[in-house]
Amino acid sequence: MDLEGKRVIITGGSGGMGSALVKVLVAAGATVASFDRLPDPGMAMVEAANAAGPGKASFHVIDLTDRDAVFAGFAEAARQMGGVDSLVHTAGVHRAAAPMDVTMDLYDLIMDANVRGTVVANQAIFEAMKASGGGSIINFGSVSGLRPEAESPIYSTSKGAVHSWTRSLAHAWGEHAIRVNAILPIIATPMYRAAKAAMTQEARLAFERDTEGGIPLGKAYGDAERDLGPVVAFLVSDASRFITGQLLPVDGGLASVR
Repeated sequence: MDLEGKRVIITGGSGGMGSALVKVLVAAGATVASFDRLPDPGMAMVEAANAAGPGKASFHVIDLTDRDAVFAGFAEAARQMGGVDSLVHTAGVHRAAAPMDVTMDLYDLIMDANVRGTVVANQAIFEAMKASGGGSIINFGSVSGLRPEAESPIYSTSKGAVHSWTRSLAHAWGEHAIRVNAILPIIATPMYRAAKAAMTQEARLAFERDTEGGIPLGKAYGDAERDLGPVVAFLVSDASRFITGQLLPVDGGLASVR
């Protein structure tokens, strides 16, 4: 996929899926502004991506729960790039806790990062994207937002909210040629490994049986560069110009969205 000329903002670019997508999109020719709160790994990925080319990337330190900082940071990145064509919002957190173990601190952590963070990031890109004549917002939902999760009910709730927000935004902003979709990834990341390690033995066995065992293509989580990267590149590109308001599982067939 040739993304030469595309200007992309990525959140969560210091690790996991976001870091891999910086590499993939720069390799496809895009200009990428990567945002995260962890400078060292974020800068390392940007330097590696720039060395490989042919696109280019920059890194920006930001607290994605700080609304004013997000608005200012995105506006400055758009100014530096001469506009913005796409937002890839991968940033989020996962914590496991049974329903009666959910404290208000945990609730605030998950909902602020996953729901408030998505709302703010999308709002912050709106004016620049509209000024560029439209573009593509790619939010990150989860299969967790489609199904009951007894061990992670607040995470499930937060991702269900991201799905609803994405569909609603697609209808609200379609008149500006802004398309809004959500990817539901089943991708092996440090967050996935940490979440699995935090499970009880009973929960982990059920997870391996019902989730990993329920993936028709390989019965294992996918690879960010190989399996997720091309899908994100497609949604950034003009080839997806007539797709909006969709939840797109990239999960080896685990989920079916209707």
